[in-house]
Amino acid sequence: MNAEKHIHYWRTGSDEDWEMAEIALEKGKIRHGLFFLHLAMEKLIKAHVFRVTGDPPPKIHNLLTLMQRAKLPVDQKTGECLSELNTHCLEGRYADEVAPPPSPQRAEKIMQQAQEIRTWLLNLL
Repeated sequence: MNAEKHIHYWRTGSDEDWEMAEIALEKGKIRHGLFFLHLAMEKLIKAHVFRVTGDPPPKIHNLLTLMQRAKLPVDQKTGECLSELNTHCLEGRYADEVAPPPSPQRAEKIMQQAQEIRTWLLNLL
């Protein structure tokens, strides 16, 4: 698979997961919405990892580690958002071992912050 196809694969997957996050959050399924939000961001960052390295991205889920692999700068606001999203990756997988999901208002705020990062990442592709 050539570079364009790899990047398209990750970006398309990110778009699909972003849509699922929106649907889940609209339906009040916060844990699932934030899980898909994390997954959407993960795939978009993995597109950047491939863009920079030319190699398939590692099978890891930590958004901050992936940002480093993609050689993308992380300011404090972005770092805080991505760190929070990392917790929702785990909560989506192991719900019985973690705290309850955030309020709908907090979930909306997380979505807004992630949208800013997403727009930036899309513009860089």
